[in-house]
Amino acid sequence: MKIKKFRLLQSYLAIALIAAVTLVITQDLRAQDEVATEVDEVAEEVAPAGGEKSLLDMFKAGGWAMYPLGLLSIGGFGLIVYNFMAVKPGPILRVDVADQIDTALQNLDIAKAKAYCDENPAPLTTIVHAGLSRVDLNDYNPEQVKEAVEEASAEELAGPYVLINYLSVVGSLSPMVGLLGTVSGMVKAFNVIEAEGAGSAQALAGNISEALITTATGMIIGIPAMFFFFFFKNRYGKITSRVGRIAGDLQFNLNTAIKNR
Repeated sequence: MKIKKFRLLQSYLAIALIAAVTLVITQDLRAQDEVATEVDEVAEEVAPAGGEKSLLDMFKAGGWAMYPLGLLSIGGFGLIVYNFMAVKPGPILRVDVADQIDTALQNLDIAKAKAYCDENPAPLTTIVHAGLSRVDLNDYNPEQVKEAVEEASAEELAGPYVLINYLSVVGSLSPMVGLLGTVSGMVKAFNVIEAEGAGSAQALAGNISEALITTATGMIIGIPAMFFFFFFKNRYGKITSRVGRIAGDLQFNLNTAIKNR
């Protein structure tokens, strides 16, 4: 009887022990889950600081060099848009007006040809008007007309090319400013090493990040600027060649009309 009671007591103690161990394990698992949840929340809060950064964060991390680079990027973008609108054959050549001027010159109507030029201002019409201003039907000198056309061409066609050339300035300055920002960031990094030692990883990372961001930004701005500089330069070269050919054809037709009058 006593043995049965003892075994029953042992069973109760074993059940109580198992229940206690189960309770402890359950509480421990719950505590681990809570700690894991807190760690995940902290990691989510910290992740943006060490993970991907927004453009504004990159701009701030780049330091002082990002301000001139920002101005260069705005200027480069504006020049690209303007040259796309301005460097086109239509506004410069005005082929439709050139045909009307040609008809007037073949009829030796110099006044009407000048009127066409005045009513339709464009680089080509301005050049042709400069040549017509030296035409004297009573004492015609083709060399004077040719010189006037060449002088007007040099002056009139230089204006648009200046704005194209500014793209070259942006393309050249941007990497240089980025490199200057890189040097500045590396100098700050070495100053931190000198003052605090190599153990200050966060400060070193910030300075090195500044150096790399400015270099990358300078290249991002400079490469498209140089590409579009050569693109618009070649396009404008073709247009100016057509200007010279059209002006030469108009002068040839005028010379022919004067000889055959």
